[in-house]
Amino acid sequence: MRIVALFLTIFVSLFAVDTTIKIEKDVDQRVRVAVVDASSSVLSNRRNETGRIFLDDLKITGHFLPDKAVRNGSLASIPMDPSLRSFQYVIAYRYTEEGGGSALKVTVFKGSDSSVVMERSYRVAQAIRYPFLVHKAVSELNAKLGFTPVDWINRYVLFARYTGKKSSEIGIADYTFHYVKTIIRGGLNLFPVWGDPNQRSIYYTSYDGKLPTLYRLDFATGRPEKIMSSEGMLVCSDVSRDGKRLLLTRAPQGQPDIYEYDRTSGTLRQLTTFRGIDVGGKYADGEQSVVFVSNRLGYPNIFKMSRRGGDATQLVFHGRNNDSCDAFDRQVVYSSRENGAFGKAFNLYLTTTSGDFVRPLTAGGINQFPRFSPDGNTVLYIKRTREGNFVGYIGLKTNVTMLFPVGIERLQSIDW
Repeated sequence: MRIVALFLTIFVSLFAVDTTIKIEKDVDQRVRVAVVDASSSVLSNRRNETGRIFLDDLKITGHFLPDKAVRNGSLASIPMDPSLRSFQYVIAYRYTEEGGGSALKVTVFKGSDSSVVMERSYRVAQAIRYPFLVHKAVSELNAKLGFTPVDWINRYVLFARYTGKKSSEIGIADYTFHYVKTIIRGGLNLFPVWGDPNQRSIYYTSYDGKLPTLYRLDFATGRPEKIMSSEGMLVCSDVSRDGKRLLLTRAPQGQPDIYEYDRTSGTLRQLTTFRGIDVGGKYADGEQSVVFVSNRLGYPNIFKMSRRGGDATQLVFHGRNNDSCDAFDRQVVYSSRENGAFGKAFNLYLTTTSGDFVRPLTAGGINQFPRFSPDGNTVLYIKRTREGNFVGYIGLKTNVTMLFPVGIERLQSIDW
């Protein structure tokens, strides 16, 4: 349990500042858009939230500059409204609920002549999943206009959060956390990661038994499958893109090391043998390398080694406490503890597997658990503040940063 406590301590934070939404993109390069609520009747709060989600989705792409507020109107009034002609595009939506589900009809006009650019209808069987209607509409409009894809906004975010002493739950959410669903509750279940690119399964660790136990949950069956147990600690930190190999942190002899588990053959191979702490392995360089956190310098730092084995090399030469990382091919993002204007801070930095540059991504506050989007263009992270907990997103190409509140419960880990 001391090993588990030390591992968790490495991934713990205290306070933070700077909860503002920050957008750093040349305004002249973004498309000006107005959003019009053309719904015909007053419904639940989901109707108003739909408009807010439209504005957030448009902002986070980095390609649109939406009007500050959603307007009320109708499809017939749009061609007659002179105030809309200054916008390059006008997005009109009609939100409805029926039979337990919800639907969204979206029509996009050119502001200059009111000609129709795109017209789509979307539907979900469960009304609570309404945010995904908006995400789909914005991602399709973004693609139709030829901008860099933002398909990641359609994905689920997987998270674990503490709910009490020795109690936690695992859930899924849309990226804004307007939709949240608990999928595992009761007991202490931590460190969930997606088990496949299509988000049909997850791995997680249960600490309810005598030994930490790794499970795989297939959403199709709803039944957890036991993978293995281990003394000390057991965490799945990454899964190969084909879903056949897992990177694990195990401590059967008291010292945590990185292992690779082959699901097809059932073989377990130890990658690190350092007499200290090696945790949090992530596939890199086309899954030919592994980056991980180690205290082999006397403090947590980021190292890299070949997946086939061999010596580990220091990857980061910045900071004295680099406690979490993620990798996407040659890109590596990590969290570094440092002195801030208001005390200790954890900031995110971007580097490469060759360590040839370092780019700061945040400036102040407690920013941890970075995760790359499936296309590598966006970084998801957890931000803790005196006001609560937030999930943040950083567009590496667009320089757009946005934060979304996720409640008072502390998020223990996150993945997408």
